[in-house]
Amino acid sequence: MKRIFKIAAAVLTLALFIVGFAFVVWANDSSVATDVALNAMASDGQVTTYSAENGWMVFYPADGVRPETGFVFYPGGKVDYRAYAPALKLIAAQGYFVVVSPAPLNLAFFDVNAAARIRAAYPEITNWFVGGHSLGGVAASSYAANHPEVKGVVLWASYPADDSLKKNGTNVISIYGTKDGLAGVDTIDESRLLLPAGAEFVAIEGGNHAQFGSYGLQDGDNEATISPEEQWSQTADATAEFFADVLR
Repeated sequence: MKRIFKIAAAVLTLALFIVGFAFVVWANDSSVATDVALNAMASDGQVTTYSAENGWMVFYPADGVRPETGFVFYPGGKVDYRAYAPALKLIAAQGYFVVVSPAPLNLAFFDVNAAARIRAAYPEITNWFVGGHSLGGVAASSYAANHPEVKGVVLWASYPADDSLKKNGTNVISIYGTKDGLAGVDTIDESRLLLPAGAEFVAIEGGNHAQFGSYGLQDGDNEATISPEEQWSQTADATAEFFADVLR
C-alpha cells in the first residue's frame, strides 16, 4: 500500500509540475510593447520619466513641481506594462504623477498590493487614484475595495470582480471602446450593476480593446475605426477630467 501511495504522490507531483510549467510558459507568452510605446518612455519637454530600480515606470510633469495627485496603473493581462506609456504620459502631462508597475508573469492579480508599495514610496503625494486596463482594472478594483482612502478607480475596458466598490460608494469611471471585442458594450452595460449609481461611463467611439495600450493586435478584438493616438488622447483626457472632478 505504501508503494502505491508513493507512486501516486510522484505522479501527482509530476502532473502539478507540468501544469505549473505550462502556466508559466502561457503567461510569459505576452503581448510586447511597440516601438511607439518604448519611445514614449523617454522624457520630453512636457513630461519627465524614469524607471525605478524596482521596475516601476514613473511619469510626472517636466515643470519640476511634484503633483499632489498620483495614479497607480495596473497593466492588462499578458501585456507588457510598458505598452501603456503613450496614454499614461498624456495623463502626466496634465499635471499628475503616474506610476505603472510590471506584474509577475504579466498578470496583475498576482500583485494586487502593488499600489501599497508605490504609495509608501511617495508619501508626499496626498491624493491617490488606482486603475487599470482589462484584468488590470480587476486588480485595481480589488485593491481599492480594501483601501477606502483611495480617491477613485479608473477602469479601461474593465469591470470589478464583485460589487465591493458599489457597497463602498467608491468614485469610479469606466472608459470603454465601442469596437471592443473582449469587453464589449453589452459587457460594460452589465457591469453597471457592480458599480455605484454615480459611476461615470465614457464611450470612445470607434475604440477597441488593444488600443488602450500600444502592443499590436489582440486575438478576439475588433478593428478600431480611430487611430491609437486618438484613443490614447480621449482616454487620457477622460481620466484626467475624472481626477479633477473628484477632487473639486
